[in-house]
Amino acid sequence: MPAVVDWGRREYRESLEAMRALVKARRRGTVEDTLVLVEHPPVVTVGVEGDDGGAAASGLPVVEVERGGHATYHGPGQLVGYPIVDLEPRSRDVRRFVHDVEEIVIRSIAGFGVEGAHIPGRRGVWVGGERKIASIGIAVDHWVTLHGFALNVDVDLSAFDRFHPCGFEGSVMTSLSRETGRSLAVADVRPHVVEAWESIFGTSRSRPPALRGEPREAPTVRS
Repeated sequence: MPAVVDWGRREYRESLEAMRALVKARRRGTVEDTLVLVEHPPVVTVGVEGDDGGAAASGLPVVEVERGGHATYHGPGQLVGYPIVDLEPRSRDVRRFVHDVEEIVIRSIAGFGVEGAHIPGRRGVWVGGERKIASIGIAVDHWVTLHGFALNVDVDLSAFDRFHPCGFEGSVMTSLSRETGRSLAVADVRPHVVEAWESIFGTSRSRPPALRGEPREAPTVRS
């Protein structure tokens, strides 16, 4: 069974270094595939595709990272998951991995009566085809994954209005609390995420072929 580590609420830069150390340990084979769960104080992270300058003007701390995608926001009330997974036994299938990470979120929010979906060409998890409830952005280091998903549970959505999250207007972002019409805490959602992680990544490591028309290899994936 793959492992789960809960870091509680932790500064982003500190978490970033700890995540990179965990990736090295996974490459050495001293740890199993591991899902890190964490909340961050307010911060904007900018992926390898950069942003339009709005992140710097947002007034929030900004950290440039190696994941795919543009800028996104992390803050209290958002459950962030970093799946540290060795893709060597999974056919080096990055696209399938990203699909499975999205599926973790989709199954998790289904437990609250919210239907999430994959949308071809638009990474993340969407509700009603127009509202983005979770962002996805990963990197791959010697076929071990890092970074992951950010699921908006009861996060301050107004923070997204300060820049263009993942290249979209801030108004596209939604949360589980908004969709359900009731106040939810990260602690309410965490067990659902763990169950989905174990169900999807705890099965055989022999993976199906890459999704039709998509490459097997990619160093980063958009959020």
